[in-house]
Amino acid sequence: MARVLLVTGDLLFGSKLDGALRAAGYEVTVAGPAAALECAAAADVLVLDLQADGLDLAALAGSGPRTLGYYSHVDADVRDAALAAGIERAVPRSRMNREAGDLVAGLLAG
Repeated sequence: MARVLLVTGDLLFGSKLDGALRAAGYEVTVAGPAAALECAAAADVLVLDLQADGLDLAALAGSGPRTLGYYSHVDADVRDAALAAGIERAVPRSRMNREAGDLVAGLLAG
């Protein structure tokens, strides 16, 4: 079972993603942005709220696990900055909501 670290500052959406990822068969740990880098080494995939304050995207991208971020569809600049920092994949929050398990599976297969 793959280990996912879900990094979010949004407890409501984070809870929804946590449930969806667990239902898809992943072992999920939820952390806030301040603990993200410290917890990253224990994960196979990082799922990142790209709009959470305090994320060091470049450090997280270089920490080892595969990286998948999500953002508000109206903030393409957030997506562009994440990809420039080395985040492997960034999708709108609505897509993450619908396809979380499949997106993680695709990243792991990839």
